[in-house]
Amino acid sequence: MRFTTAAPAMILTAGLLAGCTQGAMTASRTAAAPQTQMTTEQAAAAAAVTRAPAPRPAARATAAQLDTTTPEQRAAAAQPAEAAETKLGSTIASLGDPTEGGFWIKTPLVKDRGIGRIVDPATGKSAKVDLIPLDGPASGGSQVSLPALQLLGVSLTDLPTIEVYRS
Repeated sequence: MRFTTAAPAMILTAGLLAGCTQGAMTASRTAAAPQTQMTTEQAAAAAAVTRAPAPRPAARATAAQLDTTTPEQRAAAAQPAEAAETKLGSTIASLGDPTEGGFWIKTPLVKDRGIGRIVDPATGKSAKVDLIPLDGPASGGSQVSLPALQLLGVSLTDLPTIEVYRS
């Protein structure tokens, strides 16, 4: 049996690459509790509005099949703000992962998870969303869930400028 000098290098490379997986890079991070000015009851009610299950794997054909939010959740998410909100800024929005259910925005405008609202200044329509931090400069774009973009009445292929608020 003959060994080459390439085998140890390949084993070392494979071991290094295995340590560079997404899970390995984020495994040491812990989920921070959302920082908000809302009471525990208000935060729980907001979470009930913004969270929805992922679509079934077999139902990934149309936007309607990917949207797992209920009519009640859509109505609640479209309601105007009940408490004072802090404007975090404006961002260019694009469609995020359509297989992630619920109302959310991944944006570099937040450093901690929380509850907030996005508004399309062109139409005035808004959606209550989970605010999820996204690495990058504050001037970078944001990813928005399919149900949230639909609630704003935005085409899924557009790149609208939206305003982001923290509740």
